[in-house]
Amino acid sequence: MNIEAELTRRIGEPGAKLHTARSRNDQVAVDLRMWMRDEIARVQDLLRGMQSALVELAGRHQEAVMPGYTHLQRAQPVLFAHHLLAYVEMFARDHGRLADAARRLNVMPLGSGAIAGSTIVLDREEVAKELGFDSVSQNSMDAVSDRDFACEALSALALIGIHLSRLSEDVILWASAEFGFIELSDRHTTGSSLMPQKKNPDIAELTRGKTGRLLGNLVSLLTTLKGLPLTYNRDMQEDKEPVFDSFDTVSAALEIFAEMMRDAVFCEERARAAALDPMLLATDLADRLVLAGVPFRKSHELVGGLVARANARKVPLDQLPAGDFLDASASLTPAVVSSVFDLSSGLEARRAPGSPSPRNVTARLAHWQKILAS
Repeated sequence: MNIEAELTRRIGEPGAKLHTARSRNDQVAVDLRMWMRDEIARVQDLLRGMQSALVELAGRHQEAVMPGYTHLQRAQPVLFAHHLLAYVEMFARDHGRLADAARRLNVMPLGSGAIAGSTIVLDREEVAKELGFDSVSQNSMDAVSDRDFACEALSALALIGIHLSRLSEDVILWASAEFGFIELSDRHTTGSSLMPQKKNPDIAELTRGKTGRLLGNLVSLLTTLKGLPLTYNRDMQEDKEPVFDSFDTVSAALEIFAEMMRDAVFCEERARAAALDPMLLATDLADRLVLAGVPFRKSHELVGGLVARANARKVPLDQLPAGDFLDASASLTPAVVSSVFDLSSGLEARRAPGSPSPRNVTARLAHWQKILAS
């Protein structure tokens, strides 16, 4: 009624015809779809901005090495750029999910009336064309009761939140004194109200925390819809709050997080020192035995024995006597062992597609730079 009153104020008596062959049910449904269509495009732009920030940071530290982790234990050496590009790939999937949601969303319900259309037949296709919809709905009962498109969008937004939360956790760990891999700007951190030495990664922590809201909004809408008979029920007005809140939350998080990552500095020397732990190349040693014809299960056992010896003697793995390596296998000559424990060679050897060799990472950076530039 407010829209009709405003239209009548602007154009006069013809505004009163707005409601012809229409209901609040189909008008609200079309309004929500149009609003979400614009918001999805805006979030997609923010995702590209987030990707750009990560690619820029990776480009500034393209040769930096760090430990990769599994179970939060040092696992194998990787390039810092490769780690950041993992999140670029995640956000690319998020971008694609939103595009899929937007495609299914872009069907016009207007003209479905309250439930069964109208005896006044309007040119729905022409209206759809003017409003930017790809097609019109084909079942009036489904059209006014469908909120699948909202659930899809909230699911995509929740996954963006999860990816941001995982990145937040990495940043929080890296910024700690125990890791010391990254330094965040003063603009994106806060001090403690009590301890003057503290520099807290609040943006990352708040982003991690807000992911719970995104998950809750999705579950809230799904729960609202799960028991509704066809067609429209007033319960469905509860779709607005979770939809509006999720778009606002994700938009703010992407914008501020991208800004934080653009200002961040990676501490290359600290990360490289951690990556030089020879234990990170134990798997490479096992791989070298495999290339010499030893089954991997056996090579894993042999190298595990060498690791146990090094731990027992409290020496780095590469500092074991040459005789220990030769006892494990005649293939582990001093020359072979020396080549395995060369960090640069170990990274260069990871040449399989998707692996973090410098050549692969350089190519993938160029790939994303080209996409984001366009």
